[in-house]
Amino acid sequence: MQSGIFRTRLALLPCALLLAFSALAQSESVAVLKDVVVTATRSETLANAVISDVTVVTRDDIEKGSGRSVSELLARMAGVQMASNGGLGKNSSIFIRGTETRHVLLLVDGVRYGSATSGTPNFDTIPLEMIERIEVLKGPASALYGSDAVGGVIQIFTRKGGTGFHPYASVTAGEADRAELSTGFTGGEEQFSYSLGVQTLEENGFSSTNRRIGGTATTGFNADRDGFSQKAVNASMGWKLTKDWKIDATGLQTEGVNHYDGGTNPFDVRTEFVTSVKKLGLQGQLTSAWKSRVEGAVSTDKATSLTSTSTSQFDTEQEQWSWQNEVATPLGLVFAGLDSLREKVSGTQAYAVSNRTTDSAFVGVSGDAGAHSWQANTRQDRNSQFGNANTGLLAYGYRVTPDLRLRGSYGTSFKVPSFNSLYWVSSGFNGNPTTQPETGENAELGATLALGDQLLSLTHYQNRIKGFITTQPAVSNIPYVRIDGWTLALEGAVGAWDYRTSLDMLDARNEANGLKLIRRPDAQVTASASYAVGEWRLGASWLVASEAFDDAANTKPLGGYGTVDVHARKAVGKDWFVEGNVVNLGDKFYQTALGYNQPGRSAYITLRYQPK
Repeated sequence: MQSGIFRTRLALLPCALLLAFSALAQSESVAVLKDVVVTATRSETLANAVISDVTVVTRDDIEKGSGRSVSELLARMAGVQMASNGGLGKNSSIFIRGTETRHVLLLVDGVRYGSATSGTPNFDTIPLEMIERIEVLKGPASALYGSDAVGGVIQIFTRKGGTGFHPYASVTAGEADRAELSTGFTGGEEQFSYSLGVQTLEENGFSSTNRRIGGTATTGFNADRDGFSQKAVNASMGWKLTKDWKIDATGLQTEGVNHYDGGTNPFDVRTEFVTSVKKLGLQGQLTSAWKSRVEGAVSTDKATSLTSTSTSQFDTEQEQWSWQNEVATPLGLVFAGLDSLREKVSGTQAYAVSNRTTDSAFVGVSGDAGAHSWQANTRQDRNSQFGNANTGLLAYGYRVTPDLRLRGSYGTSFKVPSFNSLYWVSSGFNGNPTTQPETGENAELGATLALGDQLLSLTHYQNRIKGFITTQPAVSNIPYVRIDGWTLALEGAVGAWDYRTSLDMLDARNEANGLKLIRRPDAQVTASASYAVGEWRLGASWLVASEAFDDAANTKPLGGYGTVDVHARKAVGKDWFVEGNVVNLGDKFYQTALGYNQPGRSAYITLRYQPK
């Protein structure tokens, strides 16, 4: 009965869209939002020309989120939800359209970034101050990127060089003894560009757990403060060899210490980590219509965890090679190439298989003519453990008017089991070497209306995953998972105001027993707005999430919650700004994972040097 009621509520969303369209249609169209994105097609495309659902997080959005982590910032985007095991630096999960965090591919400057052992992205060690922008692609992208991109792709772009010389610096102090310093510069000229940034952060934190994690102080709860410290450096270089050819290199490395409570004992766990991304690329024009790029990259994720009784170590490395070609044709931009990925793991855990390779070939086309636009992609991935996987994507868009656009797509996906899902053995987790890859089918319909600087969108999606890999109560493939949902979003600017708001409604279930997938609220509302007046910019953001469950049996509820953040910024000189942020203004106690605390009311102040 409850499922039927929920689906009835979902069915009412198109009515809300029609009402909104009717209201906005009274306005006069002036301009259309025109960000350039690359993640949706793997080539530069205007955001209002791509058929996929893409959200862009700008540098301005990032600065408004001071005091937050990358995952907390993303959780305020349409179609995205988050669960976290405590505060800053603790393990967090991102759910795009109700899929698992292992269904989200994280790229840093085009390079896969995460743990090969857990098979999940690593959001928790990337400093916000080193990020220029983030693109969030929602929907299956295996036909573009292969395994992992079942629910979507998050691509982080670090700061890069440009014309001139542009130094920057910031210092932040705040709750839990937070002390953060960041500085660097970007620059360049016609032939050469460069950037360099460094960051250091210390925070004593708060207790990451509470008694609900186990009920007594002997089952993982420890009331001590679980701190986090980090040092990071990023750099880039671009050199124009000729008029048509350029070589570029990027690198990011973070290292630090994370404290948290053990899951089976009350003792503090100290984890020392080092993560890195390094990439070298060459691109240029082979002909006036044919552009080619070849690049090699490596990402690492290394961690050593120490308790009073044991030490464990995990080292993972992903070597990546890619050859990518773009050819302009009468049918549109033809995209084709080869990818190669080698995953290597080592440490105190003995894995029956410690490395594997995936060799891939892909081809696609995207274009438009008149009111019509289209995208088609296909890809084959040959995995040394699991054989071949073929995926595809078909998408079509139609402009009913210059401002109203309809779109639809169908895509398939796959996800190979992680090394931990196959081989990890511990007192609380046992891998299953018979685990098989997942396969998925996703269909979506959407509409967007652009009026002036306002953009209204509605998306309905259905995702069915076969052989869904679950860890509760044990690692296994369950027959099918079904995910249905709607996203209604509105963003834009009116005079001195800019805003972004969204409503997500989700029904994610195990089809075998009808039970809900864990840690996904049925409904989530986000809203943010800021107002600029004189030397001041004032703003607030709001997130409300409904109830969820923390276990596959749906016996452990997570209560719904709502939080409000506020921020202010004032120019105090030609190139200097003071920023203040208050996170969780109402000091709301809430949990996104049972037994793990989230930040209470926290205030931060930042002094920023940022010449125009």
